[in-house]
Amino acid sequence: MNDNTLSSPANDIFSSDFMLANVGAPFIIGLAVGYFAKKMLKTALFVGGAIVSLIFVAESYGVISINGAALQDAASLSAQAAKDSGSFLLDHLAAITSRGASGAGGFYVGFKLG
Repeated sequence: MNDNTLSSPANDIFSSDFMLANVGAPFIIGLAVGYFAKKMLKTALFVGGAIVSLIFVAESYGVISINGAALQDAASLSAQAAKDSGSFLLDHLAAITSRGASGAGGFYVGFKLG
């Protein structure tokens, strides 16, 4: 057996080309997606909190009447939508690499940093 075939760049899992393409790039993509997802979640929570606060102020002035059950249903639907979008993003990141570990790892790091 020829030693050159075993150490060729295509077969060397520790080469920089292999590591960048299969570990580095998916990690960076996951990092960017996770960071963006966290920032968007914070923005959505800020806007949602402002809307709910304005609804409570309007109720205290007698402008509107709030149905508590409907408000809880809306909050439950929003939480489920956020959970579904998170799993959607992770599924797509896992498809980038064969195992998806580096993309998902990047997503979690980016989400933590965001």
